[in-house]
Amino acid sequence: MQGNVGFIFTKGDLKEVREEIAKYKVGAPARVGLVAPIDVIVPPGNTGLDPSQTSFFQVLNIPTKINKGTVEIVTAVELIRKGEKVGSSEAALLSKLGIRPFSYGLVVVSVYDNGTVFSPEVLDLTEDDLMEKFRSWLSNVTSLSLAVSFPTLAAAPHMFINAYKTALSLAVATEYTFPQAEKIKEYLKDPTKFAVAVGGDAGAPATSAKEEKAEQSEPAKEEEEESDEDLVAGLFD
Repeated sequence: MQGNVGFIFTKGDLKEVREEIAKYKVGAPARVGLVAPIDVIVPPGNTGLDPSQTSFFQVLNIPTKINKGTVEIVTAVELIRKGEKVGSSEAALLSKLGIRPFSYGLVVVSVYDNGTVFSPEVLDLTEDDLMEKFRSWLSNVTSLSLAVSFPTLAAAPHMFINAYKTALSLAVATEYTFPQAEKIKEYLKDPTKFAVAVGGDAGAPATSAKEEKAEQSEPAKEEEEESDEDLVAGLFD
């Protein structure tokens, strides 16, 4: 072990344990020479400092004004950028303003589980992420297998389909044939057979529809004749 590190042993869910650890952070002041882990922005407002201390603000080009005997910052100012070292003037000003811009806490560096050491980022993976990675891996394996003509379980269905297409093309171009190619050859020799087959199937519903319509019209005609007879009989009642 090197550095300020420690071990946490748990039987709980690793992701939940990491989230619980991340909750505990302690505010820390900006010390001279420290590399800023975040951007430090000084908010506008009254500082509570007397006018004799305006020199700190002038050195750092922070716009101020005197309001009711105290120094007031006019606009928000980005005092330190992420990755920059904290200077003496910045550290002194933040200390006077009571601002503790940084925070410190435990950070999970690595995870050990069932004999395997892995990065904590693995805990953020969801089932959808794993499925997407698996699909990507499967696609890459299939493409590579087809490119080098090396049979694998992932590429086998595509290889069978490609082989069938090749055999079918060969059968059409030559006298060689097999049962599956006979129908294709027959259609290529006489495409009208295919058109007739499709047309015959399509015409069947239309014919049955006409017959059904004719059957429905006949009862209506009979009812009309009966109603006329009733009307004539009613005249002699």
